[in-house]
Amino acid sequence: MTSADEQRLIAEFRATGGQITGVLAGTPLLLLHHVGARTRTPRVTPLAYSCHREGRVVVIASNGGADTDPGWLHNVRAHPDVAVEIGTGTVEVRATEPDGHERDELWAEVVERFPDVGQFQTQTRRRIPLVVLRAR
Repeated sequence: MTSADEQRLIAEFRATGGQITGVLAGTPLLLLHHVGARTRTPRVTPLAYSCHREGRVVVIASNGGADTDPGWLHNVRAHPDVAVEIGTGTVEVRATEPDGHERDELWAEVVERFPDVGQFQTQTRRRIPLVVLRAR
């Protein structure tokens, strides 16, 4: 997705309270507010998400099945206190990467809800990271 595409998506998200049209219609989206790992430049990235029990919001760092992690993940690893816009609200959250059993359990739930994510995993040698966002 180009920067111009992201900007259009962000504008549509904000104008419609998160109800996106087109190929992403029906996909739950949030806007992740993070800062550059080195530059500390504020950034906003639209991401698909999945809600899980215990109030966990999970985003998938699939990068479309590429062999590299998405840039936003590098930023969140460096500065895990971020914010998300969901619908018309904004919430301060802390980003963590689950591992072990928790990660495996969440991965199974994500793939069940979004089979394309499982397909992305087959396209790359890296283990696609999951990021859990919890309110601070």
